[in-house]
Amino acid sequence: MEVRVRLAPSPTGAPHIGTVWQALFNFVFAKKNNGKFILRLEDTDRERYVPESVNQIYETLNWLELNFDEGPNIGGPFGPYVQSERLNIYKKHADELLAKGLAYKEDGAVRFKTKKDGETSWHELIGSKDISFPNNTQEDFIILKSDGYPTYNFANVIDDHLMEITHVIRGNEFISSTPKHLMIYQAFGWSIPQFAHLPVLVGSDRAKLSKRHGAKSALEFRDDGYLKAAVLNFLALLGWSHPNGKEIFDLEEMIQLFDFKDFNLASPIFDTTKLDWLNGEYIRKTQNSKLKTQILEYLKDLSGGALDRPTEAEVERVIPLIKERIKKLSDFIPLTDFLWEKPEYEKEVFLKLIKSDVNLSDVLSEILNSLEALKKPWEANEFEKAFRELAGRFELSDTQMFQLIRVAISGQTVTPPLFECIEILGEEETYKRIKEVAKIIGS
Repeated sequence: MEVRVRLAPSPTGAPHIGTVWQALFNFVFAKKNNGKFILRLEDTDRERYVPESVNQIYETLNWLELNFDEGPNIGGPFGPYVQSERLNIYKKHADELLAKGLAYKEDGAVRFKTKKDGETSWHELIGSKDISFPNNTQEDFIILKSDGYPTYNFANVIDDHLMEITHVIRGNEFISSTPKHLMIYQAFGWSIPQFAHLPVLVGSDRAKLSKRHGAKSALEFRDDGYLKAAVLNFLALLGWSHPNGKEIFDLEEMIQLFDFKDFNLASPIFDTTKLDWLNGEYIRKTQNSKLKTQILEYLKDLSGGALDRPTEAEVERVIPLIKERIKKLSDFIPLTDFLWEKPEYEKEVFLKLIKSDVNLSDVLSEILNSLEALKKPWEANEFEKAFRELAGRFELSDTQMFQLIRVAISGQTVTPPLFECIEILGEEETYKRIKEVAKIIGS
């Protein structure tokens, strides 16, 4: 039998990172078993339906290359993969249950008759355990609303059966609904899929993951400059453990090694610090030429496609200086912006750099004189020697002197290596900026 799994999001907003987490394990399990990964849009909650979120679902899966084999926009053998386009199917099956006496009408809705004796059980793949619910804990429940739309519990089962889903991989918040689902399968005499209920993602306080823990829509992680490989690696580590204890691995390696027995039952903690670390490791592993392309694409997306500076050559030149310093593509901007854009200066920042008994205007004046006296093109060793000597004349530390020059050319206290920045900025622009700062301080 072919393995068939599905991701069934509700298009009620941009896909949450938890949805992508579920998508990853469905995708990996399908590929591991040479099966099919199916996308189905469960859009029967018309009050919360957000039309633009459909494209956001597609965009998210496309960004992460979690490509589905069957779904709404590529067709498949089972008709529409959008529940609102399948209302006649759900009505037909509700009518069948009514005819069997297994459901009844109430105020225009159709309600399923649950069993009241015995219990309903299934084998859970995560944790390899049996779960049972006494049937008398299950109330009769609505399967078809008076407006003709099915409830989640009903449409979900009908579609999983008709689409021949063999394994249902979803969040464990659906465990309590599973007895209802199994009763529907049994009412129709259908074979039952296997179930794997993923633990709930939590924040550092062990509460269910929310925006206050740093949870965002999946596309926000892309927009923040995270690499898709790092995001997938991070999500894989939420609950699943690499059998060899590795923390950094690609999707193909995960597909080869994946097994539900390596899943931890405890709720995984969503720790963005770990994601930042992983993303930084992936950036450092990336070839400079590829990183250049990634940075340029990221900057073009931010600017709406119109990017004058930095140029490709400028990005290529600065990558060796910042590669060890950034954790996200977005870090490139604050670290290097001064190289392409004139900085804004704050007088107070300069006054804090030098002790109060030293005349800052005199120091800046001598810095300008020293720059004019340096042989061109400026050489790193001569530059360093000249300003170490100048620091001694003013009884400043070398750190104070070079930090003063750094802030004068960049407007910020943290930059890539100073002399390399000056080489990229150019002697003329460097001199011009320090001269401007001297005017500001002297005013």
